[in-house]
Amino acid sequence: MKRIYLDNSASTRTDPRVVEAMLPYFSEFYGNASSLHGFGREVKEVMAHSRATIAALIGAGPQEIVFTSSGTESNNFALKGIAFANRDKGNHIITTALEHDSVISPCEWLKGQGFIVTYLPVDVDGLIDINDLQKAIRKETILVSVMQANNEIGTIEPIREAGKICRACGIYFHSDACQSFGRIPVDVHGPCLDLLTINAHKIYGPKGIGALFVREGTKIMPWQQGGGHEMGLRSATENIPAIVGFAKAAELCVEEMSGEAKRELRLREKIIDAVLHDYPFAYLNGHREHRLPNNISFGFAGLEGDAIRLLLELDEMGIAVSSGSACSANGGGHKTSHVLSAIGLDPVRARGALRISLGRFNTEDDVNVFLSKLAHVLGSLKPLTSVF
Repeated sequence: MKRIYLDNSASTRTDPRVVEAMLPYFSEFYGNASSLHGFGREVKEVMAHSRATIAALIGAGPQEIVFTSSGTESNNFALKGIAFANRDKGNHIITTALEHDSVISPCEWLKGQGFIVTYLPVDVDGLIDINDLQKAIRKETILVSVMQANNEIGTIEPIREAGKICRACGIYFHSDACQSFGRIPVDVHGPCLDLLTINAHKIYGPKGIGALFVREGTKIMPWQQGGGHEMGLRSATENIPAIVGFAKAAELCVEEMSGEAKRELRLREKIIDAVLHDYPFAYLNGHREHRLPNNISFGFAGLEGDAIRLLLELDEMGIAVSSGSACSANGGGHKTSHVLSAIGLDPVRARGALRISLGRFNTEDDVNVFLSKLAHVLGSLKPLTSVF
């Protein structure tokens, strides 16, 4: 049975070209970048080159890239580091109702530390209203965090406009770009970003490596103490093989972005058109156009309670999809999606999404097989209603 992976928003297959670039740094060049001898100096030079590569791809300076272990760590570092470093200026943070859990959870934790958090609402497509942001800002506001694109429904947010408002008000602006980096253009200057979160395993790189862009001059408190690595901002021995792989993966994604985005968009539209045409009870979550080229999120009216069954039956047929964020599934069971709730779906429908996320290694044949298997599974289920 052919296995087809359509869950690239959760993680991606590491590109063989990335693996090839990483291999020498496991057994040939294995020194600690903080060591003064030749073994250390040679990997420190490679790390500097990788840092400069990633920085250039987002319009940053090398000294503005801090390597971390993941997007989750980068988000935590950005939110907590800015909050505590700037507590003398205010205690108010603004974010959105559909952020990743690695932003929502730190914000909830910060509320317990005396900070105030405002969650901007979104419309039925998942878009924030810039006017809501403008109205939410107060004199105590020190940070705004708006993701560039949502991990569940793919909606692309107006971060350029949000960033300009923040810059005009003298407020730090952060964006989680883990889903968007490598798929759509990411530039820290256009949206007036002060902090940006990216990681490698969403862009065909290794797991366990991420980065936080911290604009030079930003007042941020180190959240991890130790030997003073990463310009004193994040102490821990640097993971050189992963850093090399991150840089290679990022470079390949940006080089191939235009052609790959067009290819994924064509496959995405083929799936959306086919499903919405063939199943009157199907509906699309997220904006029809302003969404990532690889993301599709479907609901099936009357079958929301069978979302996990649908996912598992497709899995038995060799098709890997998801019901939403992989991180949200760690608690066990299937819970209501805060993203689907934020766009106005009732508790039943908010449990019932099917996310299909395309990637570099998916083909048109994969799409055809998926549509065929989906028809087989849906044909065996009985919708409670055909009206959305």
